[in-house]
Amino acid sequence: MSNNLKNPLLTAVFLVSTFTGYASDMPMPEPEQASMHVKTLVLGSGCFWGAEKRYEAMQGVIDAESGYADGTGFKATYKEITKRSRRFDERNYAEVVKVTYNANILTTETLLKSYFESHDPTQKNRQGNDIGTQYRSTILFSELEQKNVAIKLKAMYQALLAKNGYGNIQTNIKPLDKFYSAEEYHQNYLVKNPNGYCPDHSTGVVFTPVERETRGNEGLLTGKHIVIIDSKNYCPYCEKLKKTVLNDYQGDIPVHFRYADELKGLKIKSATWATPTILFIEQGKEVFGHQGFMDKQRFYKALGAFKLGDTEAYSIAFKKGTDRPFCKEYDLFKNTPDGVFIDKLSGAPLFNTKDRFNSGTGWLSFKYPVKGSVTYHEDNSFGMKRTEIRSKSSGIHLGHVFPKEGPKGSDRYCINATVLEFVAAK
Repeated sequence: MSNNLKNPLLTAVFLVSTFTGYASDMPMPEPEQASMHVKTLVLGSGCFWGAEKRYEAMQGVIDAESGYADGTGFKATYKEITKRSRRFDERNYAEVVKVTYNANILTTETLLKSYFESHDPTQKNRQGNDIGTQYRSTILFSELEQKNVAIKLKAMYQALLAKNGYGNIQTNIKPLDKFYSAEEYHQNYLVKNPNGYCPDHSTGVVFTPVERETRGNEGLLTGKHIVIIDSKNYCPYCEKLKKTVLNDYQGDIPVHFRYADELKGLKIKSATWATPTILFIEQGKEVFGHQGFMDKQRFYKALGAFKLGDTEAYSIAFKKGTDRPFCKEYDLFKNTPDGVFIDKLSGAPLFNTKDRFNSGTGWLSFKYPVKGSVTYHEDNSFGMKRTEIRSKSSGIHLGHVFPKEGPKGSDRYCINATVLEFVAAK
């Protein structure tokens, strides 16, 4: 075999071409162009945890890997880098993400525009509360085209930032020397830690402004409201909160989504750089807030404290208390017209009036719940063996079910009225 055919790809071309009527029907591979679309660019914009996940969500990104680059004189480990960062050692490595992308789908320009817009490049050796040389803004290019695009976009973004009152961009644009992969526990950090938040230090200045409806806050100045500080960039924790908690919420305290720069007129005491941040607001003033994702249990417990306060209803919902028999809520609900009793917090339907009956016990009693609305739990408290009923939507305690104690041998769902609200049939 000739020296030319030692190349496996050329060997395959040679073998295919020996079959008449087959090679002519197939396009010949072009080795030099086959891999030209795959490129890598190393980007530093503060903590690499959120940045890695954000790049992975971009269409055209093949891989995003957290690591260290642009340092010298010592072994690149997180412990050593953090120690030197606090001393503002100029030889220190930066936290970076190596982005491998298909340039036929995601251009270098689009990638770098997202990079500039996703952090504050005017901050030197910091991003928000993360302070030190490891958090510097850095672009480490692998080819001349990337360098030219980065320089062009830096100048364009500087002009846009200046119009909005920001200072000079501190981003370093340099050729990549060597990339060191970060420790395994840093890789896909947000996946491994599902209950956190995404730091959002973006300036809000974008290359191509998108017209969006101005969201005023006049309606938030009276009554109770839940405000979610959302992210302008991809935030997996924000999406998870919407999908697993807020998607099914039907409560009477309205939920509003705002960006951090859309809170004017409200009295907010929580930091607003973490997304999501959940704010419970009354009369335009924050009562309390929480940074990061909240699962259903924590969300509804916080909502319970916000809506119910230190009341009997809160004690029953979250401490498995019991209404007093013939309480005022029972008297209010025992003879309502046709309708549905709903979860006081989530607004989810729980019991229908057509399944209600008078048990004579002083507690609301039903033959059945709304299908799929409750969960069942073993309860051996007070020396009794009972089956506890909880709301599936919010997890609050509702009461107990007693087998065959209802009409014609049906079960009796003995339910606390104080954790319910009533909605009349239309």
